[in-house]
Order: sequence, then structure tokens, then C-alpha cells
Amino acid sequence: MALGTALIYDEEMTTHKLLWSDPVCDIEVPERLSSSYDQLKHYHLVERCVRVPAREATKEEILLVHSSEHLEVAKSTQTMNEEELKKVSGNYDAFFFHPNTYRCARLAVGATLELVDAVMSGKVRNGMALVRPPGHHSQRNAANGFCLFNNVAIAAEYAKLKYGLQRILIVDWDVHHGQGTQYIFEEDPSVLYFSWHRYEHQEFWPSLKESDYDAVGLGKGKGFNINLPWNKVGMGNSDYLAAFFHVLLPMAFEFDPELVIVSSGYDSGIGDPEGQMNATPEVFAHLTHFVMQLANGKLCVILEGGYHLKSLSESVCMTVKTLLGDPVPQITGEMAPCLSAVESIQNVRAAHKSYWKWLMYEVPPIKTATTDSRGSVHLLPVPVHFVKEMDKTEIKALVSGFYADIVKEDKNLLSLGSMLAILDKILKKEVCNGIAESPTCSVSVAVALRHSVRFGFQRVLCIFVGDMEIIPNTEDGKILMIHICEKEQSGKTRSKHYISLNWKEDAEGNDFFPAVLGFILPVAYSYQPNLTVIAVGPNRSLGISGISLLFSLLQGLAESRIFAVIEDTEINVMQSVAKALVGDSAPHFGVYVPPTQEKVNKIKILRDQFQQEWKMLQCSVKDGISRN
Repeated sequence: MALGTALIYDEEMTTHKLLWSDPVCDIEVPERLSSSYDQLKHYHLVERCVRVPAREATKEEILLVHSSEHLEVAKSTQTMNEEELKKVSGNYDAFFFHPNTYRCARLAVGATLELVDAVMSGKVRNGMALVRPPGHHSQRNAANGFCLFNNVAIAAEYAKLKYGLQRILIVDWDVHHGQGTQYIFEEDPSVLYFSWHRYEHQEFWPSLKESDYDAVGLGKGKGFNINLPWNKVGMGNSDYLAAFFHVLLPMAFEFDPELVIVSSGYDSGIGDPEGQMNATPEVFAHLTHFVMQLANGKLCVILEGGYHLKSLSESVCMTVKTLLGDPVPQITGEMAPCLSAVESIQNVRAAHKSYWKWLMYEVPPIKTATTDSRGSVHLLPVPVHFVKEMDKTEIKALVSGFYADIVKEDKNLLSLGSMLAILDKILKKEVCNGIAESPTCSVSVAVALRHSVRFGFQRVLCIFVGDMEIIPNTEDGKILMIHICEKEQSGKTRSKHYISLNWKEDAEGNDFFPAVLGFILPVAYSYQPNLTVIAVGPNRSLGISGISLLFSLLQGLAESRIFAVIEDTEINVMQSVAKALVGDSAPHFGVYVPPTQEKVNKIKILRDQFQQEWKMLQCSVKDGISRN
């Protein structure tokens, strides 16, 4: 087995620098490289490494990933004056050119490829390249986020071409999403790309929807793109370790890579102004130790970000010490990941369930989801989890095909954004159930039902309590509607898949038991839905105890997939429903009140009408024999 750790550093790469004032770019300074190298010398680590010289990458190597147009623009900047450099830099998001940038970027790529050669040829076991400019934001045809050429992506393509590799793992522990690397490999099953990144529900740069956990790759690459979004700042050692234990490492060992390349950004470490995370330098020793166990130890660590010079240089040293085989230092801090981290981890596992054997028997991780569109989420039980609303463009694209008029009104779009975000999590089996509040309950339910059927659900049970303005089409049997209201609504006659139950709950107590047990449950179980939607609209004819009874008893259906839509004025109902959905023990359903003769007759009439179609309604021999 190869021994030794390569270290690649070329002072020339410190000549790339910002020539004008730019508050976005002024943190990407040459001292990032020089201070890291000085700290390595301070700990006498440089002399223990195998020194490998950097070289400039060839045009052909850069074109493995980038377009010739992009290469030519970069090349042309070598002779530009400051004004011209500033102008061309302005064409890109968060990037600056210096007359020596092109040469430094070629050195960065070349250094990365030299490290790949040293590792793959067996000259060394592993190594680290200290390079500038970084690379993981760079795209085929554009500089982006301080990155000109995508060093790591080029290295992966180079390794596949030169060494015939079929499985390469890229681990990106920079605090920003390496969207450039994702775009390059999202259809490629030979590269497994893992990135964790500060996301804050798409509020943090680069603020892309495709940085979220449900971007799993495209086409043949589905399952080979792993995004773990951090939705809060302050993530610490235990959060990072949990991400490795429960997401990256199981996938990596199943993938069985032939080479591991790390996009090693240390802006995910403590003190960094970009990341605002709390992970200490020691954690990078542990992360490095874990990835060293893959690919027979063939590991190339390539510097990306890191803008707090002390934190950066200490973290680089921790990484190199571990590569050299030094004892891994004791980790500090409480060993308990935060709730937000666990939620992100569980979301990733759910999104990748279809693609990885180790996740095959995973249960839906999060019990109950909601959004906070109206600021009332703090009133709900703690285990209810927050999801980001859909934006207006997405809503219009989803809904305009079947309810074009609805999406014309802004108030509808707002409530639909909440509702669809939660419903999608349930349909994709990322959460067990969810609760949405809506100012237009009937509209939300109509859209939810159509969207669920369109998604592929063949039997959707909907129980609507209150006045319903839009009565969906149930003729194809894909929707079974049970409408509970005080008075019969005009315009719709009862049928097998549309049942109106006129019921006004007794003010003295709960007389709804006979209706639920004698009619609703038998019909629901006869139908065997794969999704249950329960809605509480305006002018509801049931009290909170009756509504709670529905939710509690119907959780046995559809693998407990229940979607609750509640009129937004009903915060007490929201609280009661949320408690039922998160698994609290059944509430007291109120004082039992025997139903009136009129109500007993109603149930009997309904049962007589539907028992041949919904055979679980049969409760006496004269009702007919349903099976032998």
C-alpha cells in the first residue's frame, strides 16, 4: 500500500487579488493561502509531507468541464487594465479578475490534477492541495462565487479519463452549496456528490431551489446528488458528525468509490463570517478520518473557502495531521445534534429512500409538517415541523392546468403556497402527515385533491366539515367525498363517491360517535384510501371533540397519511388537530350524548343506501352476505 501524504502549495497563487473595493469579494484574500501554509510550517507538518510541485493545467484539461468560450474570456483578462477587469468581473456573480487570475486558476487546476496523479499512481496514499482561486461554484460557462475553473470537477473527469475510474465520491464540506459541481454531474451516476451547506430555507447565497434536499440528481444521475441543507446557523460538531453517520457514510460505503475528492471549505468552521457555524477545527480531523476509510485510502483534499484566517489555518492543520496518520484529537461540545439538523438529515434520507438499499426500510422520518404563513406555528405542539412555502411561479405552473381562475387572485396564491408545500411532502412520503391553515378552505381542498390524483394517488378520501363552495368531480372514483354539514348543499346529489351527511353536533356533548363508528369508518375502510384529506371549513357543524374523533380514528388508514386543511380562523381546532397528528394520546372526546331519533334514522338511511357499495356498512344478517 502507498505511504505518505502529498502537499501542494505554490506561492504564485497568492498573486490573485482584488484591485478595487467590493464588500462582497474582499474576504477572498491571498492570506488565506499563505497563513494556512505558515501554520503548517509552525506545526512542522510541511517537512513531514511529500512535496509535489504545482503546474499549469492544459487547455484540454480545462475543457474537460468548461466551454471554450469561458476559457477564452478568462485568457483575455491577462492584458486588461483595472477598468476593463472590473467590467468583465461585473458579468459574474461574486467574482473578480486580476491580470494574474488566469495563471493562478490554471495552477489551481494543475495542482489538483498533480495530486490526483500522485495518489492514483501510488506515489502517495493521500494529500492536500492548497489552491486559489477555489472552484466548486464555477459552472461550464461562467465564473461564480470567487471560482473561475472548477478544480474538483475537472479532477473527477480527468481521473475517469486517465485511470478508467467508474465511481468517484466528491465530499463538499464548504458552507456554501457547490452548485457548479452539482450542475456538472447531476446526470452522471459515476460521480456521487455530497454537499452540506448553509441554506436557511433558500435565504442564503446562492439561494437556489436546487440546493435543497429534494434535488437528488437527474435522469441516470438520480440518487447520486446529495444535498444536506442547514436551515439554521450555529451548527456544531455533533451536527456535522450526525450528517456523516446518518447520511454520507452509509451512502458512501454502499457506493464503494475508487477515489474520494474533498471540496474542503473551512467557512463551515467556527468564527467564519460567511458560515456563522460553531464547528471547531478538531471536527475536520474526524471528518477526514472517516473519508480516509473509503476507496482504499485514496483521498485528495482540495481547498475551497474559509475566511477566518485563524480558524481556517487551524482546520487545515487538523486535516493534514489526520492525513499523516496522527492520532485524531478529542472532539469537544455536547454530543447531541440540534432539532433543525435532525430534520434536515431526515429529509435527505426520505428523499433518497428509493435509490439506496440501506434506506429501503426507512419509515417516514418526520411525523407532522406545517408552514408558518400566518405566524401561528408557535402555538402548535413542538414536534410539528416547519416547511417553506411554494413560490407563486410554482403554484401557477401546478394549478393553472385544472383551476386557472383560482390562481388569478393573490389571496388564493398565498394560501395555496402553504398548502401545496406541505401536501408535496406527504405525497413524496417525506412526512407522515401535515396541517395547513387556509383563508379559503374549499379552494385549497379542491386544488389538493386534484394535485394528489395528478401525482398518482388512485384513492383519495376527503372528509369536509362545513360549507364547501367548490365540490370536486368524484365520478372516476379516485376521490371519495364525505361532506359533513348542517344542511344539504344544493347542486350535488348523493352518489357512491359523494356522500352528504347532514349533522349538527349536540351542544351538550358529543353525539357524533354513531356517525363516525356506524358510517364514516366503515365506508372509509371499504374504500381503502392511499391518502386521507380532512378539512374544516366555515360554518362547521361539529365541535372540536367531534373533529378530534375523526382525526384520531382515521389515522389507521392510508399508512397514516393524513392532510388537514383548517379554516384560518380556527386556531383552537388547529391545536387540537396538531396534537392528534403528532401522536398525542387521544383527547377526551366530550360527554357522550345519545343521538336523537332523527339522527339515528339518518345513519340508518345512509347505511341502507350505500351498504351494497360499501360492504363494511353491513351489520346484520338481513343486510346481505358480503362474502362466503
